[in-house]
Amino acid sequence: MASRTRTRTLSRITKALLAPALALGVTVGVASAPASAAVWNTCDQYGNTSLNGYTLYNNIWGGTPSTPAGPQCTWANSGTNWGTWANHPNTGGIKSYPNSKKVINKTITSLGSLSSSYNVTVPSSGAYNTSYDIWDTDYDYEIMLWVNKTGAVGPLGTSQGNVTLGGHTWTVYKGNNGANEVFSFIRTSNSSSGTVNILPILKWIKDTKGWFGNETIGDVQFGFEITSSSGGLDFTTNNLTVSSS
Repeated sequence: MASRTRTRTLSRITKALLAPALALGVTVGVASAPASAAVWNTCDQYGNTSLNGYTLYNNIWGGTPSTPAGPQCTWANSGTNWGTWANHPNTGGIKSYPNSKKVINKTITSLGSLSSSYNVTVPSSGAYNTSYDIWDTDYDYEIMLWVNKTGAVGPLGTSQGNVTLGGHTWTVYKGNNGANEVFSFIRTSNSSSGTVNILPILKWIKDTKGWFGNETIGDVQFGFEITSSSGGLDFTTNNLTVSSS
């Protein structure tokens, strides 16, 4: 099972915003882009940009000195059509979470709707999950929605059973990584496209389970949590929309 630690949390939240863009010394950025030239691409460790209301992150946050991450490059035609090429060794532990983020900044009770549609093309090998990562503005709570997974990856915490919410059936896990509570919803079968009605999931956590109160939802991220992709694999978000009212 992939471990989730305070380092992972701080890397996603803080390093992508504060750390300098550290070049990895690779030259595969152009090769990783689609046939038609992307409007943005980067191989920088924490490279990021904003496009049409979304923020994109390359976000190679994982690895250790003894088991370092490999090269990774992210390209984008827009905030909703982007992809990543990654070549991370099969050494265990999450290496990266390239993602696209939409900021919501509304309390759960003030939201009339919060939903997202996704369409991805992912490899049949490697170890990774395709997931939403949803945060409150204080970063006390992390809600992960895994829509597909491949290889030796698993969620943090203990199983709370199955629930059907937001148009999907999930196995729910509850845990703590030392910095925040983590609620992981793992789709019971893999999906490469669909729509998730996120608001009923948040209300179920708040009202049915009482695991948090009327939190203000900050970031809705969608991307690929990559543990290994030996030889170089492509992860593509063909289309993504996040909408709220």
